[in-house]
Amino acid sequence: MKIKVNDLVVVISGKDRNKTGKVLKVLEKSNRVVVEGVNTAVRHMKKTRTQKGQKVDFNAPLSASNVMFLDPKTKKPTRVGYQISKDGKKERIAKKSKTVI
Repeated sequence: MKIKVNDLVVVISGKDRNKTGKVLKVLEKSNRVVVEGVNTAVRHMKKTRTQKGQKVDFNAPLSASNVMFLDPKTKKPTRVGYQISKDGKKERIAKKSKTVI
């Protein structure tokens, strides 16, 4: 998966379309990502002996195909590619501006 934790992404489809946020978690096996402030849901927690019943807001995962990397230079959605640097290291680049991420 080309999207990593702490990347800035924009949602390109779904109920939260055009919202941007930072990637908090990447679920590689299920091809999903958790984005800060996007796809919020409510979980109802049952009361126990020590705490009251409550509603807990959390960011639910969404499919990685519904988000695009936000280019740091142009601030527009772009694809992510790879290139080999002169010292032989593999690095990620933004396809639109050709800048190293």
